[in-house]
Amino acid sequence: MVSWIRAAACALTCAAQVGVSVGEERPSTERQALEDAWWTGPIVAAGANTLPPGHFLIEPYVFDSIRQDGPRNHSLGSLTYVLYGLIDDLSVGVIPRFGYNSPSSGASSSRVDVGDFMVQGQYRLTRFREGSWLPTLSVVLAETLPTGRYDRLGTRPSDGFGHGAYTTTLSLYSQTFLWMPNGRIVRTRLNLSYSLSSGVGVDGVSVYGTGGGFHGRARPGRSLLIDSAWEYSLTRRWVLATDLTYEHDASTSVVGVDSAGPRHLDSGSSHALSLAPAIEYNWSSRMGVIAGAIVTPASRNVAVSLTPVVAVNMVF
Repeated sequence: MVSWIRAAACALTCAAQVGVSVGEERPSTERQALEDAWWTGPIVAAGANTLPPGHFLIEPYVFDSIRQDGPRNHSLGSLTYVLYGLIDDLSVGVIPRFGYNSPSSGASSSRVDVGDFMVQGQYRLTRFREGSWLPTLSVVLAETLPTGRYDRLGTRPSDGFGHGAYTTTLSLYSQTFLWMPNGRIVRTRLNLSYSLSSGVGVDGVSVYGTGGGFHGRARPGRSLLIDSAWEYSLTRRWVLATDLTYEHDASTSVVGVDSAGPRHLDSGSSHALSLAPAIEYNWSSRMGVIAGAIVTPASRNVAVSLTPVVAVNMVF
């Protein structure tokens, strides 16, 4: 894991040198203007700003989550933010997901399939203004709909891409700008999210670890996510970014019966600290691309993983 972090740091350093050499503008000691900094956004932390009325944001992500606990397991996936500025200070949107699993043992997914689907609304409370200490703040209410398969998976557990539960997530997003001694801008975000899920009926082989012949219910645990993100405007077009995230998930409980009698499964609580270094390139103030990786060391009930990510951000 240390070698991965060193490799990521080396890659960012090389990319920074490339950005300076090919960028139209080099860093200077003059104070950079806000309009001179173009952003795509970090890998994990969503923005606190809402869209102007009548404008869309479309941001597709593709990734490969590689678990490193023994033989490598690949979970390829995509998610796409599709957001719309409904009125001043209010954006609404959806986030569809797709996936394909390729475990080291057992059958791979039978096809690329749909995951759980999210709808959300975001209301901006305050807006950052240069010279003020007040950041941009917004509150986000999201509902995850159980559209992905999660049980009755038969001989292909890898076909499970959902959780079967309705999940309500309440978030507070914040964003502000800082000027470094060399005059360049750092954009920083701090996002807090708390999720609650409904109970769900479970039959047969499922994502909850149940086997054939099982019949019962699962109660997914509550989840807390804290994300601190930082972006450094190297030039107008090139940006260095990183997320530092902490996630805590309460235990998921599964109760039911199978051919052997009553069953009670308890996942135990888990927590994970992840780092997501990345580099952005922006063609304009409304279009850019980001590439990086999410690095998660092994921790309580969490396997070590490396997740390369690429996303394109478009506003129109």
